[in-house]
Amino acid sequence: MNIALLLQMAADAAAERSALVCDGRHWSYGELLRAARGAATHLSGSGCACVALLDESSAAAPVALFGAALAGMPYVPLNYRLADADLGALLQRIAPAYIVGDTGRVARLAGGQDQHCTGREDFLAAAQQAEPLAQEIAGEGIAAQIFTSGTTAAPKAALLRHANLLGYILGTVEFGAADADDAALVCVPPYHIAGISALLSSVYALRRMVILPAFDPQDWLRLVQQERVSNAFVVPTMLGRIVDQLEAGAATDLSCLRALAYGGGRMPPQLIERALRLLPDTEFTNAYGLTETSSTIALLGPREHRQALDAADPVVRARLASVGQALPTVEIEIRDATGRALPAGQRGEIYVRGEQVSGEYRERSALDEQGWFPTRDAGWLDEDGYLFLAGRADDVIVRGGENISPAEIEDVLTSHPAIADAAAVGVPSPEWGEAIAVAVVARPGSPCPGADELRELVRSRLRSSRVPQQVRVLDALPYNEMGKLLRCDIRALFQPRPASERNGLP
Repeated sequence: MNIALLLQMAADAAAERSALVCDGRHWSYGELLRAARGAATHLSGSGCACVALLDESSAAAPVALFGAALAGMPYVPLNYRLADADLGALLQRIAPAYIVGDTGRVARLAGGQDQHCTGREDFLAAAQQAEPLAQEIAGEGIAAQIFTSGTTAAPKAALLRHANLLGYILGTVEFGAADADDAALVCVPPYHIAGISALLSSVYALRRMVILPAFDPQDWLRLVQQERVSNAFVVPTMLGRIVDQLEAGAATDLSCLRALAYGGGRMPPQLIERALRLLPDTEFTNAYGLTETSSTIALLGPREHRQALDAADPVVRARLASVGQALPTVEIEIRDATGRALPAGQRGEIYVRGEQVSGEYRERSALDEQGWFPTRDAGWLDEDGYLFLAGRADDVIVRGGENISPAEIEDVLTSHPAIADAAAVGVPSPEWGEAIAVAVVARPGSPCPGADELRELVRSRLRSSRVPQQVRVLDALPYNEMGKLLRCDIRALFQPRPASERNGLP
């Protein structure tokens, strides 16, 4: 099957139902399907190998996604926030491509690569005017190629086949489940798997999609009220900014917001507690997944959020910091460095298996012989199968032969009422191999505690081996646009400076 089937089913069932709202413009499901079919006509005759999007979220994203599927071409959303050198390297890797979006930047960076580029409005106009393809492609090849964020290395080209994406949608979403007035606010970037899965799941549920091209907390709150948004997905940094607005007294009616999902990065426990109390009638869901797994593989549902928030039992209370249990359609296993499966409570690397799991890159496949994919995330499962994350496997701090999770130190630091955010990293130590260094951000209007006070806080809650040797205070921690902490930037802050810098020389 082909992911375009999702849009075809939606248009067949409710052609006149509102499908998309962006910048005041409305599209029905019938109109969206006609545009996708017209786009497929242009794309299939372009002679290009794939369809790329270099643009913010807009109506062009679903039209290009489904148009590419109908034309039998991979869809490649590109990160428009990349520096020129990095984006230029990606453009070279996908040439020749049919690129929708920033024509000027493509011409400047890839003028000699024989790329076909068209602006957003020209693309949409041509799609609406063209005749549908005489023969649509119904194959099961590559649906999307998504470049990983590359926070620690050069981006890898993750390949998601139609079967992977459909495995996720058909296993988690009920067709036509949305009411006629349901609306989902889509604010994650189109080049992230969460942006693609938001489009696919909303279409299959027959839910109206409200597109916010670029996230701003005030615009987000305004659109929720204006469009009576019932469902939304945010990353932790977005939720933090929304919560700040609400706590500052933003006059917004959010009574329509029935469900709020979050994921894409680690959620500080204090932040989700604040959000739950601010929005007592909203159902919260924590969704954990990766690009290579076609989005979500584990969920902490609304009932579990409220139970954990109010629980006296520390085991149940702790689950608010988990990402929930595996979806029924996937298997999750924790393994040690030798590949041995670990029992509940022991930390190791998270492995996942299931139909939605691709684990495939343009360069190679990462699946083992039994179809298991190593996520490179560290974590553990409790006795009831709740999954807890401990950061990236590469982020583990090894001090004197002991493996230390940065997350446990960060949770203690952010429990201090004056600390808004914290990051722990390992730095070279001649005595221990690695020592612990932390960067903290104070809450607005609060004086930052001294290093000795923070060390004593960690010592009182954890073992002495977790006490940070170095402490720095920052105005903000470095995150990428999906809320992932850039630990490499934090580590760089603690690197010894050259003598010329220490002496104040140019």
